[in-house]
Amino acid sequence: MNAVFKHVLKNGAVRFGLIVLSVLVILAILAPVLGTVDPAWLDAINMNQKPMTTADWTGPDNKTAPYTFLMGTDSFGRDVYSRVIYGIRVSLVVGVTVAVVSLIFGTFLGLMAGYFRRVDAILMRVMDGMMAIPGILLAIALVAAWGAKLSTVIIAIAVPEIPRVTRLVRALVLSIREEPYIEAAISVGTPTWKILLKHVLPNSVAPMVVQGTYVCASAILLEAILSFLGLGLPSEIPTWGNIMAEARVVFSSAPHNMWFPGIFLAFTVLAVNMLGDGLRDTLDPKFNKRGQK
Repeated sequence: MNAVFKHVLKNGAVRFGLIVLSVLVILAILAPVLGTVDPAWLDAINMNQKPMTTADWTGPDNKTAPYTFLMGTDSFGRDVYSRVIYGIRVSLVVGVTVAVVSLIFGTFLGLMAGYFRRVDAILMRVMDGMMAIPGILLAIALVAAWGAKLSTVIIAIAVPEIPRVTRLVRALVLSIREEPYIEAAISVGTPTWKILLKHVLPNSVAPMVVQGTYVCASAILLEAILSFLGLGLPSEIPTWGNIMAEARVVFSSAPHNMWFPGIFLAFTVLAVNMLGDGLRDTLDPKFNKRGQK
């Protein structure tokens, strides 16, 4: 395991992705300390302050004290810096949870479809029908039907991702089941569940881990899109999407309100995608051979 980890860390894309994501995780954990002020507190006196402006800030405790707005304030007088830092939590929770949920359900369905031909004929037609609907439209429909909550947003984003994971796992299983060691296991009477768990599933882990990173990046971006459209979490819960949505009204006079969450969103998605590319290059033997040539 240590040898594999050291081999993976030799890839520059993996190192970059891990460094950026580690910094984001630390910021998310320490948000109550680093955020310094309540991200939902309205201060009408300090609306649309420019970055690095120092002014008197009156918090929930009704105490007024000088405070430096590192990223300025929005049109409601809320501290953009604190809202951006707290927004990391939502993005990471949504991204990781969607990746885990889609991998669990997609792996199970893919194993069933790839190993059992009768199940494949029915299940994959259902997956094809789901993939025919654009993911953003399906997510919007689910959020509109169930209401804007964190759990609803996660489910709405995960549902369109499950068919993609299912197709990937199915393709892997169809290839693995033709291997000689699978035929040998079948010939000696090994139970089907044991073949799936001990032979098929372990050989599918590496591609699924890579796919999980892409799903995570897509989920973070899709959550920001939903929030930007007003279909994500309510504005009292800071997310990068609703920060940018509120900033577009005053973009000409306070463009910083959109720049900072946009930069954090771009770097997060870039880091997750680079991590996925690096893992693919190091864990996939085909890419290793291609790189050696």
